[in-house]
Amino acid sequence: MLKPSKTPLTEEQVNKGLRLVELDGMADEALVVLTSGTFLVALALSLGASNIQIGLLAGLPVFMNIFQLISIYLVQKYHNRKMITTIGNFLARFPILAVGIIPFVFSAGTSINTLIFLLAMHYFCGSIAGASWNSWMKDLIPQKRLGSFFSNRLRLTQTLNVVMSLSLALILDWVKKHHPGMETTAYAIMFLTGGCIGIWGSWLLSRTPEPPSEFSSENLFKLLKRPLLDANFRRLLFFNSFWAFALNLATPFFTVFMLKSIGLPLFTVIAVGIAGQLAGIFSLRLWGRFSDAYSNKTIIRVAAPTYIVCILGWSFVTLPETDAVQISLIALISILSGSATAGINMAMTNIGLKLAPRDSSIAYISVKNMSVAFISAAAPIVGGYLADYFADRTLVTNLEWVGPKSHVIIHLMNLNNWNFLFVIGGLLAIIALQTLKLVKEEGEVERAKAIREMRTIVRGEVRQLATKESLIDFVSLPVTVPIRITKKIIETQQAIHARLFAGFNQANGLSDVDNKVGADISITKAPEKSNPV
Repeated sequence: MLKPSKTPLTEEQVNKGLRLVELDGMADEALVVLTSGTFLVALALSLGASNIQIGLLAGLPVFMNIFQLISIYLVQKYHNRKMITTIGNFLARFPILAVGIIPFVFSAGTSINTLIFLLAMHYFCGSIAGASWNSWMKDLIPQKRLGSFFSNRLRLTQTLNVVMSLSLALILDWVKKHHPGMETTAYAIMFLTGGCIGIWGSWLLSRTPEPPSEFSSENLFKLLKRPLLDANFRRLLFFNSFWAFALNLATPFFTVFMLKSIGLPLFTVIAVGIAGQLAGIFSLRLWGRFSDAYSNKTIIRVAAPTYIVCILGWSFVTLPETDAVQISLIALISILSGSATAGINMAMTNIGLKLAPRDSSIAYISVKNMSVAFISAAAPIVGGYLADYFADRTLVTNLEWVGPKSHVIIHLMNLNNWNFLFVIGGLLAIIALQTLKLVKEEGEVERAKAIREMRTIVRGEVRQLATKESLIDFVSLPVTVPIRITKKIIETQQAIHARLFAGFNQANGLSDVDNKVGADISITKAPEKSNPV
């Protein structure tokens, strides 16, 4: 069951494998929603986590990628990526289950440290599984379907993310309001549920076929040197690491900023996050098309500036004095950054797979992940230190007008605490984006030309969605959906009746009659065959 195929996979086997990979992706996404992100930050804050500990929790998933060296060694020795991935994922779920019992076993002073330790074990096993999974997917997914498959997979997983996040936020708010003493128990149940779903995802992977592949027999260290000797891939490593450091310096603290500094309720934080995820879902289909048409590098060069503006925009959300305006600005930033992030993440994954040679793809991908891990894992910890440093420092810039009968002050900038962090992260991201120009990718299109063509396609999509017929269809969905379901049931019944009549005719030696259900049905005796003389 865990052995790779000895012969090339058929098209049917490939399609079956891709369906299982999509289901496994949804299981992993459910695990992520239940055990990370906003809910993990809220749990950590309830356990008394400091800024440094929040940064450490954010940096752990990336830092543990350095242990992908173990995965390369295991793949070289056993030539079985399916087994390594499945067992690694399976073992990674048990620390998640253990986290669920922390509130019942440990005191508040030690539980946050235990949480960090167990999550480190979870990410350790996951990193071993992740390296072999990347190499496995490179051989399983056809090259021409790479962009469209991952965009569709991301769209499915993000849709699930939105539904689960909204539901959990409503449940947690209800628990806080009616049973405040049960909040910790609710988080524990979420982790236990996430661990069980993750185990189901590991079972799905065990049923996914692995195509035969060639594995390099080089010494491990010589194999790892190959990506570093590849000048183009080395430039990709530098850009990816620099970009990840700039983003991880600030983005892990957006949730903390909303919960602690602005004081938004958990439901509002989840709601604006969902707005960004919905934007990512709706844009993924276009990003997938653009990726296949214009190259992944072009997608990054188009989407990254928008994301940088969003990072810098967090520094200005507190300038308005009304809560409604602040929440509106946060929602707008989330929508724009969600759309941009969807394209960037998809392109980052695809370009790494595309530039990696087939015979040593696991080494290339692992070196890429480890280089990002070494540099960007420190970013949230550095961000935590910077947040503490700027906690009692403020930079104010105002535009002031003083007249005989008026005195007007317009607040242009008010940087304090987290805002300094967002500005620094945005400026570093601008510098990092300049290094992408040095990376070469086959099929690359000029950014200006790609933007013109993308704009034309997007306008066409908007016009199509905005037609009178489309709007009528959307408004009439509550009526048309039941009608379509009823029509589908009737068609299914007709097909069943047709099969029954066909079977009856064949059993009784009667000729087939092409009749529709509800029409007059005549049955004629089939003419007897004459025996040859």
